[in-house]
Amino acid sequence: MDRTLDPRPYAFPAGIHVRRHGPTGWSDYRRYRPWLRDEFSFRCVYCLNRERWMDVRRGYQIDHFIPQKIRSDLRADYDNLLYLCAACNNLKGASLLPDPCKVALYECLYFHDDGTVEAIDPCIAEGDRLIEILDLDQPQLVEYRRSKIGSIKSHSVYDRELYLHQMGYPSDLPDLTSEIPPDNERPDGAMKSCRARQNAGHLPPVY
Repeated sequence: MDRTLDPRPYAFPAGIHVRRHGPTGWSDYRRYRPWLRDEFSFRCVYCLNRERWMDVRRGYQIDHFIPQKIRSDLRADYDNLLYLCAACNNLKGASLLPDPCKVALYECLYFHDDGTVEAIDPCIAEGDRLIEILDLDQPQLVEYRRSKIGSIKSHSVYDRELYLHQMGYPSDLPDLTSEIPPDNERPDGAMKSCRARQNAGHLPPVY
């Protein structure tokens, strides 16, 4: 489908997330940031806000899916790390939410064009939990989504350059082939990274 005909800035990927990358061996989990940015497509796992849309001073954060207070041994385990915006990370805290690597979030939540969010079958309980804990139906956030969706749809018709900027990848794609972790359980992942696909001419202009 041509995304310029039906842009969906708040659409979850179909299916569960299958991790492409598997760097291991660093004791400082912050070393995994470039991998996590690429892993989760430069956006918040849960609210889908993108790096390009956010105030760069707020930044994005690395979340421990199973909180450190519960499993301190997973503090630097790559497969326990998620990429979240600051708001979702702070609200999540020590809560246990649906794991995007085990639950297809598109079967839990649906963002409507008016900015509202709805928990849906077959995972309505998980969707309700996400909405409640992350405050996804907070009025100001609903209005932000409505405005963002409206502007992107308008740009898709009247300003293609701005549309591609808002729906495209960031300019600072990490070069994971130059990142050498102590070990890597999925060594082929770097060659499937966004930077590698861009260099090969295979990265789509929007996602």
